[in-house]
Amino acid sequence: MNMDCPAEEALIRKKLDGMPGIEELEFHLMQRVLVVRHSLPDPKPIEEALRSIDMAPEALDAAPSAATAPTTVIPWRKLGIAALFAAASEVVELCGSWRVFPPELENGALWLSALLALLSVVLGGLGTYKKGWIAVSNGNLNMNALMSVAVTGALLIGHYPEAAMVMVLFNLSEAIEAKSLERARDAIRTLMNLAPETATVERNGRWESVPIHDVPVGSRIRVRPGERIALDGQVIDGHSAVDQSPITGESMPVSKDPGDPLYAGSINQSGELEYTSGALADDSTIARIIRAVEDAQASRAPTQRFVDSFARYYTPAIFAAALLTAVVPPLVFNGVWLDWLYTALVLLVIGCPCALVISTPVTIVSGMAAAARQGILVKGGLFLEQGRRLRSLALDKTGTITHGKPRQTDFLPLSDDPRLRSLAAGLASRSDHPVSDAIARQAALDGISPAPVTDFTAHPGQGVSGVMDGQRWALGNRRMAESIAPIPAETEARIRELESRGESVALLMNDHGVHALLAVADTIKESSVAALNDLRSLGIRTVMLTGDNAHAARAIARQAGIDDVRAELLPGDKLHAVEELGAQGPVGMVGDGINDAPALARADIGFAMAAAGTDAAMETADVALMDDDLRKIPRFIRLSRAVHTILVQNISLALGVKAVFLALTFMGLGTMWMAVFADVGATLLVIANSLRALRA
Repeated sequence: MNMDCPAEEALIRKKLDGMPGIEELEFHLMQRVLVVRHSLPDPKPIEEALRSIDMAPEALDAAPSAATAPTTVIPWRKLGIAALFAAASEVVELCGSWRVFPPELENGALWLSALLALLSVVLGGLGTYKKGWIAVSNGNLNMNALMSVAVTGALLIGHYPEAAMVMVLFNLSEAIEAKSLERARDAIRTLMNLAPETATVERNGRWESVPIHDVPVGSRIRVRPGERIALDGQVIDGHSAVDQSPITGESMPVSKDPGDPLYAGSINQSGELEYTSGALADDSTIARIIRAVEDAQASRAPTQRFVDSFARYYTPAIFAAALLTAVVPPLVFNGVWLDWLYTALVLLVIGCPCALVISTPVTIVSGMAAAARQGILVKGGLFLEQGRRLRSLALDKTGTITHGKPRQTDFLPLSDDPRLRSLAAGLASRSDHPVSDAIARQAALDGISPAPVTDFTAHPGQGVSGVMDGQRWALGNRRMAESIAPIPAETEARIRELESRGESVALLMNDHGVHALLAVADTIKESSVAALNDLRSLGIRTVMLTGDNAHAARAIARQAGIDDVRAELLPGDKLHAVEELGAQGPVGMVGDGINDAPALARADIGFAMAAAGTDAAMETADVALMDDDLRKIPRFIRLSRAVHTILVQNISLALGVKAVFLALTFMGLGTMWMAVFADVGATLLVIANSLRALRA
């Protein structure tokens, strides 16, 4: 429908709210879509109600989307001609006041000025009059009604050029507002255009170009260098570097090998890849990002709710003040009727709430678009605004602060046997335990061939053993070693030193004792240390919540620079910890697993690690970090603070300009020219300031 500004949204709300059978109204201003949930057997009463306010509805076959939103068409030519007529009216009036015309033509010049002004108003302002009349007839005093009254009054008291120019500049302001919303809408359209429309799919032994919406899950897809990846999936053949910046915000290309994930919309750079599709087109990561951004626009941020509520009372108050200004001084103080009527009309123009009303939605949408470009998916303007208020941040350890995948960190030989690495790799490669897996992976990376193992035996809770080179060897924990032979004091000291650093220790041994120590740990992401330092500089207190043992937790916290650590917690314990932190001020929670979901839901803002996180964490969280990089949280907080600053600047600017010109008007120094330029100027400044959030 032709809904394109908050004033029209308010008019629709007034018309439909309370109408029998209507349960909920959901506005998507960016997509110019209204979703009406109702229990009526036939939607015709709703359609008729919308048509009565000149909002002709069109049924949608699909979910609302910025990509399908109609482009705003502005009649620039008509507006330009109206501006020429208004300027000509002013020139004719000035020539008349300067006695340029002969006396016998002065009356004709006056009539010509009036005619040019009237043509300008008719050409450029009929739409405003129509909207104003619809608003007044439905008991809604919006800016269109306010301008219609002001222009009509100016024409009636003979201020023809001013009336015409007020209408032209008001419509120019409206056009600029519409284009600013279009620019914010384009930011979402850009996301929509990231994924290609077709994919190269293997069918019956042949490669075919298939529309992405017709590609089922599990299809084998090929993507050549330079092409965009069409669907989410997992690499099965090939090696390449992939630019994931449109999805995750990562600045550097990411190396992709078999088993690695791919995201729709990212760009394959160097080698050819074949992958298996893991999601339908409508369920891809980029589609989920777009849906979340669009759904977030339907919810109102606190500042926007305040502005909408303020404007609801502000405009009628301006009407009442203008009426009193026009009537009270002439009746009570013997003022000149025309002078005070003119002052009242100036007051109406100054009081137009355009700048105030447009300031919040453009800022919020621009901020969310900027976040999405950085790989930060914000699920509502509420969270974008509230991010600046966070005082503490709780973080899960495994997969959030650390990589979530243990790796071998140390190898300490205790004898001169050159086979030690090969023997340890032989036993580790036969086990599926995470510690053994880390040892086997490191050996493979270092080019160590695992020794052949016979008579392999797993000892639950202790380790593994097997025969290699005719002798039984074991790879296990301290308990297993002590069951074979006492551990020497020197070896025990080394084990304690490794454990104090939060590392798990595996001992390679035989009947003659321990021959090597292998330390395995879940290592900290480099980005985590930088993020935590950044959070500290922002005044955010960090607390690690983990189910891991206290030794490992304290070691990780010490390396990362965490302010507080709470270990050996169950999911319920994490929830209670977040509740306790929340009692001291707004708290955020960062997690990636099902066990983090209760705490994510309880936090004022829940942050999910979206790349490796579970669906439960993604659905529960309020903000998703698309590449699991904690450095995006300080960026989000800075963006939130920047958006709040812009909102405060906009509201202060809009109200401050009006206050100054209201004072000038009541001092007798204000004119309608000044009023309209002040209103248009404030609107332009507010819009330009709001769009700064796109670059924040």
